[in-house]
Amino acid sequence: MEKRRLGTSEIEVSVFGLGCWPLGGGPGWGDQDERESIATVHAALDYGINFFDTAEGYNNGRSEEVLGKALEDRRDKALIATKVSPTNTEPATLRAHCEASLRRLRTDYIDLYQVHWPIWPATNNSVEDAFATLLDLQQEGKIRAIGVSNHGVEQLRQVLATGVPIVSNQLCYNLLSRAIESEILPFCREHGLGVITYMGLMQGLLAGIYRSPDEVPPFRARTRHFSKDRPMARHGEPGAEAETFAALERIRQIADELGYPMAHVALAWVASKPGISCVLVGSRKRDQLARNIEAASLKLPPEVIAKLDEATEELRIKLGPNADYWQGQENSRIR
Repeated sequence: MEKRRLGTSEIEVSVFGLGCWPLGGGPGWGDQDERESIATVHAALDYGINFFDTAEGYNNGRSEEVLGKALEDRRDKALIATKVSPTNTEPATLRAHCEASLRRLRTDYIDLYQVHWPIWPATNNSVEDAFATLLDLQQEGKIRAIGVSNHGVEQLRQVLATGVPIVSNQLCYNLLSRAIESEILPFCREHGLGVITYMGLMQGLLAGIYRSPDEVPPFRARTRHFSKDRPMARHGEPGAEAETFAALERIRQIADELGYPMAHVALAWVASKPGISCVLVGSRKRDQLARNIEAASLKLPPEVIAKLDEATEELRIKLGPNADYWQGQENSRIR
């Protein structure tokens, strides 16, 4: 599998990585067989995936535990990325949470340690102190590289002003969620930050699983693509259900013309974009992973990329530049 350099670091990540949140089961995901999760991680390694992304906040640490167990005898083959929650970034707390992640992951170092969401003033935690602590942890050999997740341009500037070198920003990006193209992606490219993308299939929408908004489970219908009246939505916006499903139909037609599954086309589109280091694919089972991994070999020609861009342009404009798909503009956590 193709490898790409992660920002300015020496770390080379597979173009597809395994998003490990579903492997821990729990709310929104349902029961998950640990043996199947471990087998999925092993299959990912066999397919050439070397990048595995998790977080302390996924399933209350369960995702880290399962990943640690799966990689215990194959640690030298894998790059482990995890995340600390912004509320846990006071220096002493941050150290304790890093140590807890190391224990759950059964390793003595983390390849990429990321701040999961921006450190808001409401946390009473200092960005400067948090990143100074991360630098100390890096110098102690407990983490190899420092990254952030879900950071906008304003927040990236604040982090970069600390002088602590960061190598990546992890963001939601797919054919239905293109807000980062406005400012964040160009800023990351300008400053040498690798971009790791999540929700490449928009939780099944781009796999063609659902044909109408009413078919989408409430846990997956929380984003601004859906009406504020959906049971678990909190964004308070009208949503863009008509535009979302019209875009899906256009994408489906393009995929049919190419003779490839819609999911493969969607993932290949993300991987084709300049500045993208790694596309996370969340797969709960080996057969899901096997299907998704086929997209790694699909190289879309420029004219197809342009058609896909055009097919989703109306939706991109409707949703606007707010890259937080769970909160409206006024309460967006990404600035």
